[in-house]
Formats: sequence, C-alpha cells, structure tokens
Amino acid sequence: MEAYKTWVRRNKDYVHSLESLANGLTWLLPERFSTSEIGPEAVTAILGIVTAVNEHIIDTTPRERHPGSADPSSFPYGLCISALKDLETLVEVVAEQYYGDKKWNFIAVTEAIKVIVRLALFRNSGYKMLLHGGETPNVEKSSDYTGSQHRIGGFPRPGGHHHGAGLLQNNHGSNTWTIEGRALSALSRFGESARMVSDPVWFQRIQQQHAIMAPPTSVIKRPTLSMILSEKGVNGALFVLGEILFITRPLIYVLFIRRYGIRSWIPWFLSLGVDFIGFGFLSHVTKSRMVEREQWLHLSASEKDEVKRRKLLWALYLMREPFFSKYTSKTG
Repeated sequence: MEAYKTWVRRNKDYVHSLESLANGLTWLLPERFSTSEIGPEAVTAILGIVTAVNEHIIDTTPRERHPGSADPSSFPYGLCISALKDLETLVEVVAEQYYGDKKWNFIAVTEAIKVIVRLALFRNSGYKMLLHGGETPNVEKSSDYTGSQHRIGGFPRPGGHHHGAGLLQNNHGSNTWTIEGRALSALSRFGESARMVSDPVWFQRIQQQHAIMAPPTSVIKRPTLSMILSEKGVNGALFVLGEILFITRPLIYVLFIRRYGIRSWIPWFLSLGVDFIGFGFLSHVTKSRMVEREQWLHLSASEKDEVKRRKLLWALYLMREPFFSKYTSKTG
C-alpha cells in the first residue's frame, strides 16, 4: 500500500488523466449493460471510490508539521463519506432489482451510517459547519487565527449534498436512466460540485495545504459543546441544532418514505420543513442583531459559499416525487 501511495503522489497529473479517461470510457460500455443498471452503477461506484482514495492520498502527502497542525493519523472522515456516497446509488439499484420496494430498508441503513460518520466529524471538528456534506475539510486560513471575539468561545469559528448524493440523485423512485432520472442526477451533481468563482477546488486545496504547512501562532484547543453553549448561549445551541437537522434530514426523509411510500406528500413536506427550519436557525444566528456582539456567529468565506450551495440544492425538491410526476414532468 505504501508503494501505491508513493506512486500516486509522484504521478499526480498522470493519475488525474487516467481517472478522467476511465470516467469518459463509461459512456462506451457494451450494449448488453443497457438492460441492467447494476453494471454501469458498479463501474461508476468503483471509479468514484478509486478517485476519492487517490485524492485522499495526494491531500495527505507528508509535509513538515508543526505543533497544533492536523494529525495525519486521524480518521479519514471525508474519504469515508465520499465512498459511502459512491456506494449508495449502487446499493439502491441492486436492492431495487432484487428486493423491490424493500430497497428502502437498505437505503435507510446506508443513510444511517452516513449520519453517524457526519455527526462524528461534526463533533471531532469542534462543531464546525460541514462543507459539501463533510467531503471538503473546513480548514481555517492562518489569518483566521486572530480576532477571537469572532469565534465560538474564543476558538475557531463553528463552520466556514445537500449530502446523500445517491439518494438525492434518484430517490424519486424512477429509473436513473430515464429522462427524469438523468435530469435529477445532473441537477444533484451540479449542487454537489457547485463552487463559487472566488473559491474554486484548486484554491481550496492550496488553502488546505497552506494551513497544514504554516506554523500556527499558538495551539488551538478544539471547542466542546459545553464551551459553545456557555460562550454563545442560545445562538450556539441553534447553530448546532441546525447542523444536526441538516445532517439527519436525508435519513428522516428515507424513513418516512419507507413508512408512507414514495408517492406520499408527507416525506416531501417533512423533508422540506426540516430544511427550512435548519436554515432558519443558521440565518438567525448569523444575521441577528438582537443579541450581544460576542454571541454573533461569523461565517468564513468557504462557509458562506456552503450556505449558498445549500440554497441551490433546494431546487432538487422540484425533481422529487410526488412533485415531479404531478408538476415538473408536465411543464414545457
């Protein structure tokens, strides 16, 4: 494994070219796979996992480290979440073919695992906002370590698809290779990969590497929940609750689909309601001027971009059942 890591790190450009070529070749899969979704989804999932592993290897290239820098031996939450998202659609397709409507049991298990991993990351990061569902590290710039009044409890700020890419791509229950399935998949991928012009992927990677290499002015203690509640009061509690709602919403949605069915409006409205409540909490704690200045929650540039990305993902509700079959598919 170490030999493979060394090879990937020495041949980054070559690895990226191979990944792009492999993804392009998936469009040329033999026609015999067109009768089954399992083959294409399996290939896509495997390529996605390999790409995520390679990116993790490149991003964790050993460098000169200083006290207080990121621990290279820490659990790779981002890699784990990326792998789960790549596997989720495959699990759904296989479960639908062999178990029919009981597929929601398997999807619920997958979503529950993702919730556990994301909650662990949320706690381990010091209750920072999850960027891109936890796939992108929420790393502060070196200049952000000044101005403690702008952080939770005097410590780093609490945050900067929708998560559940597989679920978001085809949770309306239709074939992913139909017109509406492709439309939902494209819209979901747009939301998952949405980046602001001022903060593209390569710039995020430079920021992350700079944060790792630059010596911090002092050792920063990770905020705990009690610190957040004591320093930020109700605003801190609302922020944490809003992020928990964001993390658990896909699981809530799946559980209610499992109970009431994909054609019921109950899961649709409940999921939308959870989204609005969570976003309402976040808007209140970041924009409210009815509290003391030291209890304001200030978002970094990457966190503001994440808030915009989450707003864009609300468009996915137009592609979910029963709204899709009743309204969206009949427009135009």
